[in-house]
Amino acid sequence: MQLSFVNALLRPRAHLGLRVSRTFSTAPVNFSRRVPKSCLASEVTSSPLCNSWLYRRCYSVVAQRKPAVLHSLEPRFFSANAFHGAAQTSQLPVLAPPAVGRWLLFSSAMVFAVIVVGGVTRLTESGLSITEWKPITGIIPPMNAEDWSVEFEKYKATPEFKLLNHSITLDEFKNIFYMEWGHRVLGRLIGIAFVVPLAYFGLRKKLTASMPMQLTGMALLIGFQGFLGWYMVKSGLEDSIMDTPGAVPRVSQYRLAAHLGTAVVLYAGMLGTGLAAIKDWRYARGGSWSGSSTMNWQNVLSNPVVKRFSRLSKGLSALVFLTALSGAFVAGLDAGLLYNEFPLMGGRLAPPMDDLFSSAYAKNADGSDIWWRNIFENPTTVQFDHRVLAMTTYLSTCLLFVYSRRPVIRALLPPFARTSVTAAFAMANVQVLLGLATLLYLVPVPIAAAHQAGSIALLSTMVHLLVSLRRPGLAAQMWRKAGMQAKSSGL
Repeated sequence: MQLSFVNALLRPRAHLGLRVSRTFSTAPVNFSRRVPKSCLASEVTSSPLCNSWLYRRCYSVVAQRKPAVLHSLEPRFFSANAFHGAAQTSQLPVLAPPAVGRWLLFSSAMVFAVIVVGGVTRLTESGLSITEWKPITGIIPPMNAEDWSVEFEKYKATPEFKLLNHSITLDEFKNIFYMEWGHRVLGRLIGIAFVVPLAYFGLRKKLTASMPMQLTGMALLIGFQGFLGWYMVKSGLEDSIMDTPGAVPRVSQYRLAAHLGTAVVLYAGMLGTGLAAIKDWRYARGGSWSGSSTMNWQNVLSNPVVKRFSRLSKGLSALVFLTALSGAFVAGLDAGLLYNEFPLMGGRLAPPMDDLFSSAYAKNADGSDIWWRNIFENPTTVQFDHRVLAMTTYLSTCLLFVYSRRPVIRALLPPFARTSVTAAFAMANVQVLLGLATLLYLVPVPIAAAHQAGSIALLSTMVHLLVSLRRPGLAAQMWRKAGMQAKSSGL
C-alpha cells in the first residue's frame, strides 16, 4: 500500500494530467489544467499515511513542482532570432550580405588610389615612358640590363625624348618607367580584385536582383579603362607632333578627360553601390534608416522640402564632377602654369576677350569653331573656366550647408544626411585651399596630387549624401517586413 502511494506521487506528470513532448509541435498545448493544491491536499490527507514522514516529504515535492515549459516558445527566442527565422522560412528575394558591400568599398578605394597615382604620373611626365601596351606580359618589368636597354631605346624614338628629355639618363628613365608601370599594374589588380569576387558572389547567388547588371557594367568599364588609357598614351607618341611648330609632347586633353571621367564614374558607382548594400543589410535586420530610429523614410522622402533638398544635392554632385573633369583639361594643357595669381588673372578679374577666344585656335576657314575650340584647347580659357566652376562649386556647397542648418530643414533631414552635408562643406574648404596653393606655387607635385585627391574626396561626401537620402531597396524592405512579422508573432 505504501509503495503504490509513493509511486503515484513520484509520477507528477501523470498524476497532474500534464504531457510534455520532446519534439516541437505546432498544435496548441494547454498548460492551464492543473490540479489545485487544495484537491491534492484533500486526497492525500485522506490517506492513512497523512501523519507519516514519508507523506510530508512527498507532498512537498509534488506541491512545489512547476509545469513543464517549451523553451522554444519563450519570448527571448523570437527577440533574438526573429529576423533569422524569417529569412529561413519565407520565400524572400536575395539580399546582398555585408561582404558584398565591403568588397565594393575596397574596390572603390583601389580606384581612388589609381586616380591619385595617375595624377602623379601625369604631373611627373611619366605617362609616355612605356611605348607599348601588353595587357598580359606587360605586368613584368625589365629584369636585367639588356631588357632595360631595349626599353630605353624604344623611349628614345618618342617625340618626348627628342624634344624634352634628350639628356635623360638610364637611371632617370627607370624612375619615370616605374611610375607608369605601377599605374598600369594597379589598374590590372583592380580588374582582378573586382571580376573574381563578382563571379564568386554571382555563382553563389549573393547579389540583389539589380546588382548583376550594374556590377557587370562596372567590370566592362574596367576593361574599357585599360583600352582608353592606352588610347590616351598613344596620342602622345605620334610623330606628327614633331611637325607642329611650338608643340609640346603631351597626351590629348580630350582623351585624358575621358580617361579620368570614366575612372571617376567607376569610383562613384562602386562607392554608392557598396554603401547602399551595407545600409540595406542593416535596415533589413531591424536597424535604423540613415542613422535615425524614429524617422519613417516614407514620410521623410515624400516631403516636398526633402525632395527639393535631394534635387539640389544631385545638382551639386553633378557640378563637383564637372569641375573635376575641367581639371583634366587644365592638367592636359598645363594651364596651371599660367596666371599664377588669385583672384585676378593678369591684373583683371577675367582676361581680355581676345585672349579667351583667340582666332588662332579656330581651324575652320569661317571661324565657326572658335568658341568650342577655345573652351577646350586654349589654356587661358581652360584655366578661367576651371576657376569659375571651382568657385561656383564652392559657393553652392556653402549655400547647401547653410540651407541644411535651417531649423525646419534640419528637423526633416536624417542624421547621416546632415553629417554628409557638413563633411562636404569642410572638404570644399580644404579643396579651395589646395587649389590656391597649387596655382600660387606653380603646380608642385605633392600639392597638385592632393588637390586631385581632394576633388574625389569631395565627390565621395556627395555620394554618401545621396545614399543617405535614398529609400531602402525592395529586398531590404521585404526582409525587414518579414522579420518584424516573425518577431511580433513570437511575442
